[in-house]
Amino acid sequence: MPAYPAFFVIMDNPRFTLVRDAFRKQALAIDTPAEAPSKYFGELVFGREKMRRYLDPATFSALEKCIDNGEPLDLDTADMVAAGMKQWALEHGVTHVTHWFQPLTDTTAEKHDSLLEYDGKGGVIESFSGSALVQQEPDASSFPSGGLRATFEARGYTAWDPASPVFIQDDTLCIPTVFVSYNGEALDYKTPLIKSLKAVSDAALPICRLFDGRVSKVINYLGWEQEYFLVDEDLYSARPDLMLTGRTLMGHQSSKSQQLDDHYFGAIPSRVTAFMKDLETEAYRLGIPLKTRHNEVAPNQFEMAPIYGEANLSNDQNQQVINLMHRIARKHGFVVLLHEKPFNGINGSGKHCNWSLGTDTGIPLLAPGKDAAGNLQFLVFFVNVLMAVQRHNGLLKATIASATNAHRLGANEAPPAIISAFLGRTMTGVLRRILETPSDAPVVIAGKKGTKVGALGIPDIFVDNTDRNRTSPFAFTGNRFEFRAVGSSANCAGAITTLNSAVAEQLKDFMLSVNGELSKGKPRNEALIDSLKPLIAKVIDTVCYDGNGYTEQWKADAARRGLDTETCVPEMFRQFTTPESVAMFTSTGVFSSRELEARNEVKWDKYVKKVQIEARVIGRMATNHIIPAALEYKRQLLEGLSLEKSVFGDGACGNTETGIVKDISFLVDELRSKVDALEASREKADVIEGDYEKALAYHSIAESLDGIRGPIDRLEEITDNALWPLPKYREILFIS
Repeated sequence: MPAYPAFFVIMDNPRFTLVRDAFRKQALAIDTPAEAPSKYFGELVFGREKMRRYLDPATFSALEKCIDNGEPLDLDTADMVAAGMKQWALEHGVTHVTHWFQPLTDTTAEKHDSLLEYDGKGGVIESFSGSALVQQEPDASSFPSGGLRATFEARGYTAWDPASPVFIQDDTLCIPTVFVSYNGEALDYKTPLIKSLKAVSDAALPICRLFDGRVSKVINYLGWEQEYFLVDEDLYSARPDLMLTGRTLMGHQSSKSQQLDDHYFGAIPSRVTAFMKDLETEAYRLGIPLKTRHNEVAPNQFEMAPIYGEANLSNDQNQQVINLMHRIARKHGFVVLLHEKPFNGINGSGKHCNWSLGTDTGIPLLAPGKDAAGNLQFLVFFVNVLMAVQRHNGLLKATIASATNAHRLGANEAPPAIISAFLGRTMTGVLRRILETPSDAPVVIAGKKGTKVGALGIPDIFVDNTDRNRTSPFAFTGNRFEFRAVGSSANCAGAITTLNSAVAEQLKDFMLSVNGELSKGKPRNEALIDSLKPLIAKVIDTVCYDGNGYTEQWKADAARRGLDTETCVPEMFRQFTTPESVAMFTSTGVFSSRELEARNEVKWDKYVKKVQIEARVIGRMATNHIIPAALEYKRQLLEGLSLEKSVFGDGACGNTETGIVKDISFLVDELRSKVDALEASREKADVIEGDYEKALAYHSIAESLDGIRGPIDRLEEITDNALWPLPKYREILFIS
């Protein structure tokens, strides 16, 4: 066994035993298939290749039309599909089936049913019907519904989403589904996401057909970048705050954390590499194309990202990966932390959502084109996305707000608490020149002169002509917008649904304007530019901002521009039910007003419960862990002083010991007083009836938790290290 620093070996304190064991752990052997990932990629997914193999041609054709065009699937065909799925599943050792859905708990849900049925002859057989494939009935009253379902109204339905392929997890066939109430209201993230995908496609289609009559569908793409922390499971288990809230509610900063920038893109620790390899192997088998892995800025923080894909499928894959992460991390002695700010004083974690649009003819709509028409089409969608963000910047902030992401919002990390869009000098210059140029003037497009297209030159090598702005929550990065404010624990569908809905509304309004200009007899290009110019004038000096989003000056400037600068999360949620938001969501068919009200109730209730748990945990840890440890050290110091006095007399007592005793007494009294005040605040908040009002009260409680942390962190600095009952930051944050 290798040698370890003496202080890890000689101490009997349980905290040091945990730290010692964490340092002794070795990378586990990886059962990685010998062949290249391309050989086993998607082997646990019932994708199109499997459909062709296990379904007859007529059934495959019907299912393909259902997937690609949304055509209904009759029950007889569903039975044939189920039979093919069952055959494939049994070959992989499947014994159970579940409808896999995404309720408003921010996790996935599944109820496993055995494939066994009586055969009518005293035995059993494996059975799986089309009806079992298409629909199930879980208990809707047990999931957050915002009042859409009551305890005595338990019926809800899960219904198969054929656009997201069925997959195998362990011994279970998992069927991705939507989750709706008895009355059809959405109780999940997938249902509104699917509606928003259709809304943005329907709104974009008439504009695309001005350029290419062959386009029949607009596709929404998503590429997520998942940040996360890994901590040793033994140290995690010794921290009640980490276990119960996902973050450390106390803990003095380590002398060394991220200030040397040596972790970012550094060599990945061997234990972490072992975890990543296992994770990637399982992801590849599920058809999830993980592409990138690296160390992030903070110690113990890492990131992964896949190749981008269609938004509905990509979002499902993100949820699958999160489930894999938690399961595989335990095999390697880790726990995954997805809380947006698990450690004070170092960077938190986000989930950057790279969002773009493209046609079914293969044309990207947010990348400059290869000719004049392509550039004009790009400008149309580029400007309208910016206008949608300008119109609903407060709502977009509300859609990524939560009790956990609140610790990142405005904390000089990726998402300031103001939604603005970074364009870069190139595109900012293009937009300003459009405003200054007559709509029918000869302009330059990609090096070609003298063409009347009504759009200005965009360099061929575009991506490298703009820098990147890490302080922007919504940045244009060459062929997509990167929605960087989404929290690491969030379901991407929440943010993407709102963004899609806002863009769909804006595109519909823009097409009305274009039709008005065309009715005046204007040529297509001139009609488009004349409809774009008012939008450019609105966005260029309001929501478009290329500067430092962290400065106090920007906060003041943003308020003058009319952007939403609210920092109270419960207040942000009210954006969902403003008249403008309700009109936008209902006109696009994504949410009804009742569904919006219900979701706000869920958001306020979830906020209250998250903060309530944190308040309970910090109060009990202060009382049961911190104060006893501090008082024990005080007792030992006083015994020492008493012994010193008995031997050497009053004049021999040291000032250091007496000073520490006084500091401990003061800090313990301060801590006890703040905990008592916290308990009193909680008691008052808990009797408040209204969801919004209670959430506001708990917002004040959330802001008071740092005040309790202050004396605890000071006590950590002066209490005997052997007596401190919790693993410290310096012990948790570094993986050997």
